[in-house]
Amino acid sequence: MAKMLQFVAVGACYVDTILDVPHFPQEDDKLRATSLSRRRGGNGANTIEVLQELDIAARRREKEDQGRSCPSISSHLVAVLPRRSSAAVELIRQSLHCGDDDNADDDDDRRAAGSGVSLGSCLFREEHEEPASAHIIRSESTGSRTIVNYNDLPEMTVEEFRAIADGIVAGREEAAVGGEAWFHFEGRIPDVTLECMRYLRQRHQVQVSVEIEKPGRQGLQELVAEADIVFFSRAWAQVCRSRVSRFWEMAERLSKLLCT
Repeated sequence: MAKMLQFVAVGACYVDTILDVPHFPQEDDKLRATSLSRRRGGNGANTIEVLQELDIAARRREKEDQGRSCPSISSHLVAVLPRRSSAAVELIRQSLHCGDDDNADDDDDRRAAGSGVSLGSCLFREEHEEPASAHIIRSESTGSRTIVNYNDLPEMTVEEFRAIADGIVAGREEAAVGGEAWFHFEGRIPDVTLECMRYLRQRHQVQVSVEIEKPGRQGLQELVAEADIVFFSRAWAQVCRSRVSRFWEMAERLSKLLCT
């Protein structure tokens, strides 16, 4: 029996509203959009979606090669969401294939891969209806994307994360699932993220990775010391070029440093 990787993505989950316009409007102007679309966004959820597709592709190759066995992936999203019955949560659930899907073939592949995504570790703020949102104005003439964010949801606390992490690890041990557990953090709120990563180091034997994206955000460098793997953006690397070479010196357990 193939082992299972338990992947836990800790980060934001947004609902994006995209307006395509002929050109960016002037202030106090009125302009008709050519199209409107909504989608699920957020780095943590997007990471899980990509991992799902890779897992399904590996499972299809495994069918073609009977002697080949790949570990399955069970994914957990840890994000702050509005109330469970909100339209936004339903959109997120469907986008990550957390429930039934009309495409039976895809469902079979997802079940075989163990790649269903669990929202059971998310924090649902039942008194809130609106999700974290990004409103994107996309200009057809220049290709520019102007983004306005809105997020009224109370952020996850360190205490909430500790309870979530303990529950995930305990459930894994109770089920006697072989393989590794991997916690991946989006470095949105460095002080909280640092405490969460340190808690994992103190209490659980798991793989820890972190994503470093915005050069101007204070406290990101401290996260490197607690990570096994660091993903950093090209923008961050360009601004903080001199720091990259020092990462290997400051991080005892760092095994991979990847530019995305």
